[in-house]
Amino acid sequence: MKANPASTDRGARRDSHDPRAALRDDRTRLDEVLDLIEDQVTVGGMQLDLLRPLDPAALVSEDAFAENEFLPYWAEVWPSALRLADSLPEHLDGQRVVELGCGIGIPSLVAAARGAEVLATDWAEEALGLLARNAARNGLNVEVARVDWAAPTALIARAPFDLVIAADVLYEARNVAWLLALLPQLATHVLLADPGRDHARDFHRAIVGRYRAVELPGGVFSFEALV
Repeated sequence: MKANPASTDRGARRDSHDPRAALRDDRTRLDEVLDLIEDQVTVGGMQLDLLRPLDPAALVSEDAFAENEFLPYWAEVWPSALRLADSLPEHLDGQRVVELGCGIGIPSLVAAARGAEVLATDWAEEALGLLARNAARNGLNVEVARVDWAAPTALIARAPFDLVIAADVLYEARNVAWLLALLPQLATHVLLADPGRDHARDFHRAIVGRYRAVELPGGVFSFEALV
C-alpha cells in the first residue's frame, strides 16, 4: 500500500526537527501491535533485559499467511537460539557477524556483548524493531536489516562477514535451498543451531563436500567451508 503523500511530507518535516521522532513512532507502533511483557533471560554468561510478545499466537495474520505463508515464528524465544548464544566464541572483538532469521535476536545480543559488529536480519519488520529496542535496553549496538532470502542482493553486497549465525531456521523445505545458496556468499564460517527438524537432515546431506561440520553441544553445528 502506498503512503499518503501529505502524511509522508508531514512526517518528513517533523523528523527533520526532531531526530528522535522516528524512534518514538516505531515504539508506539510496536506497543500498538504487540502485547509486550518484560522478561529477563540468562544466557551466554550474561543477563538480558528483554521485551517480548506475551502471546505470539495472537500475532497470526491470515492476510500475511495468504501472501507469503508467513507465521510469526520470530516472536518465540526458541531453545535453539539460547543454545546458539551459549555456543558463541567468548571473544568476538571486531568480528563482523550476521544473524539470519534473528527473531527475538538473543544470539545477536550476546555476540554484540562479546565485541562483535552485528547485523541482525529477519523478514519480519516487527522482529527488527523489537530487537533494536532490546539492544538499546541492554546498552548494546546491533544493526538490523530486513532480508528476504529469495532476494538477498543487498545483504550479499555487504559480505564477506567473519561469521554467520542462525538458530532453528530449517523448519520449511524452501529454506534449505535458500540457505544453501546464500551461505557461501556471506562467510566461510557458520554456526547453525537446530533442534532436529526434518528439513535439517536435507541440509546436512546437501553440504557434504562443501563444508567441514563439527557438532557442538546442544544441537549446534560449526561449519567451515572447504576451499
